[in-house]
Amino acid sequence: MTDRRLDIVLFGATGFTGGLTAEYLARHAPANLRWALAGRNQAKLEQVRDRLAGIDPRLEVMELLVVDAGDQAALEQVVAQAKAVITTVGPYLQLGAPLVAACAAQGTDYVDLTGEPEFVDTMYVRHHATAAATGARIVHCCGFDSIPHDLGAYYTVKQLDAAKPITVRGVVRSNGTFSGGTFHSALGAFSRAKQMRDAMVARRKAEPRPEGRRSRAVAGKPGRDKELGYWLVPLPTIDPFVVARSGAALPAYGPDFRYSHFAGTKTLRYAAGGAVGAAGLAVAAQVKPVREFLGKKVPQGEGPDEKRRRKSWFTVDFIGESGGRTVHTRVSGGDPGYTETSKMLAESALCLVFDENPPSAGMVTTAQAMGDRLIRRLEAAGIRFQTVS
Repeated sequence: MTDRRLDIVLFGATGFTGGLTAEYLARHAPANLRWALAGRNQAKLEQVRDRLAGIDPRLEVMELLVVDAGDQAALEQVVAQAKAVITTVGPYLQLGAPLVAACAAQGTDYVDLTGEPEFVDTMYVRHHATAAATGARIVHCCGFDSIPHDLGAYYTVKQLDAAKPITVRGVVRSNGTFSGGTFHSALGAFSRAKQMRDAMVARRKAEPRPEGRRSRAVAGKPGRDKELGYWLVPLPTIDPFVVARSGAALPAYGPDFRYSHFAGTKTLRYAAGGAVGAAGLAVAAQVKPVREFLGKKVPQGEGPDEKRRRKSWFTVDFIGESGGRTVHTRVSGGDPGYTETSKMLAESALCLVFDENPPSAGMVTTAQAMGDRLIRRLEAAGIRFQTVS
């Protein structure tokens, strides 16, 4: 891809999180970055460019590429010009497939923010082989889903004995609000439980397993964590599956790796309330009028103001155990759903474009594709990885 005239093309900059990603690149990308904005509305793209020019006057003349997210032929023409593509255009199950197909076909690296298991599994079945052949690295889940969990587990297992079985549990805490896009994706996933299971089964049939070792996402049990002191509620997100796929790809996770994923609360009352709320949302999503009503209450493309985001934070604690040794690590940062998510997404693309990463191709995880290089980038950007004990 050394002869491509653009380093990065960003899709979705006219939306809230995409706009934050564009602003992050405007402030923090290297001066030699060659990048462009892509979308279907010229006037809205021009508004974003004007805003970015207020951050960096050189961006007054940045290129705008008008293309519809559903036109795969046009998308292929766009992505063939770039080394990497960033997209925040979701829900991905409805809107994301043509861009993945285009990147796989053209050998263009791809990063997104999806947390939708059905979309990720379907894209693997349809496009992994093509991407592996062209050299494209298709890296889903490059925001709060699932970078802190994937790279946090990777950071943890590197401190344990890879010759012995390893178990890790991740415990998430935050006061941040989640995006409208995340809420709509969750509603969609809850309403498509059967399709989600079918996609998972299809992927399992198509995806090879590691020889001589195994890696699993294990459903945890609610209760009190004796090391952390928090009440734990199992989280039914895509994160544990991403972590398990990194475990399957990398020998550092040992011969038998197991990962469980939780939300942590200080009191039992909050833990119980969270479990009831999630169950209620899952039930409500099955009824179309209720699902549509909830969707209207939490619109996509909007988010909290900067003052609210500055007050938000997250932590993910990891307890790793292997051969009688226990290690406690933590990944922490600011506003998870917007500020840190846009930072993670942008740095993932920059890492793919500029850094010497481990060889990989096809649909890969952040730990598999970038690992230590991305951790170093995120630490330099203010996200903390630490060994607590």
